[in-house]
Amino acid sequence: MLKTRIIPVVLVKNGRVVQSKGFKRHQVLGNATSIVWRLSNWFSDELIYLDISREEGYSLNREDLNYKNHDNILDIIEEVSRKCFMPLTIGGRIKTLEDVYLRLKKGADKVAINSQAFLKPGFIKSCSQELGSQCIIASIDYKRVEDGKNEVFIDCGRKGIEVEPVEWARAMEAEGAGEILLNSIDRDGRAKGYDLEMIEQVSSAVSIPVIAQGGVGTWEHFEQGIEHTRAKAFAAANIFQYTENSVYNANTYLYDKGCPVRIPLLKTMVDDKGVIS
Repeated sequence: MLKTRIIPVVLVKNGRVVQSKGFKRHQVLGNATSIVWRLSNWFSDELIYLDISREEGYSLNREDLNYKNHDNILDIIEEVSRKCFMPLTIGGRIKTLEDVYLRLKKGADKVAINSQAFLKPGFIKSCSQELGSQCIIASIDYKRVEDGKNEVFIDCGRKGIEVEPVEWARAMEAEGAGEILLNSIDRDGRAKGYDLEMIEQVSSAVSIPVIAQGGVGTWEHFEQGIEHTRAKAFAAANIFQYTENSVYNANTYLYDKGCPVRIPLLKTMVDDKGVIS
């Protein structure tokens, strides 16, 4: 049986890792490179790294900590990839095939494409044909609107496209996407659990793997997703940032519950200078 993947998500806004709530409130957490290094040492299955910057300009604003203060996303990706010993997906601000190439060249294994899939019809198809569907993820953000239906949103959750998630997921599969990243805006940062109903609807509607995101507040929420939906992977951002060995602890909980996840492991912690801890 294929193992269910548990995937940390790192949200980066203008060079700094942030906690997100409802796609609107963003609390700064720290430096992307150090956080990625910890997640890698905690034996994460994969990592999704999303640039949610809404304007140009990247800066840590923490020269006192002696971090490299990169002023563009490509340099950030290159540095992060050096500390990332797991499959790495990069998303955000991808508008051209050249953008995809550059991210793969800097160390990404996959890219997640959101707004441009709608703004440039056929973009997912052209990327898939050029690079292979295995490295193209269609990222779908959605929320409930006034008529009670769920609608897909682009532009960091600011613009609805009047399409429901199931319909859009099918369209992305037809375009050649290799996976779907399905994220509930309403549940983002709320810690109330996944939108199990929508995850199951989308997972049942497509034959490609679905990665569920949005709403995890306890390890039990991962368990609920595994038990009640056909999603192949479960992602979360905030919950992995606040406790030591968080990925290991999540996998231990799920493994002990009999969920089909990898055997929990911890790597030896080695810092940038080769010091073992």
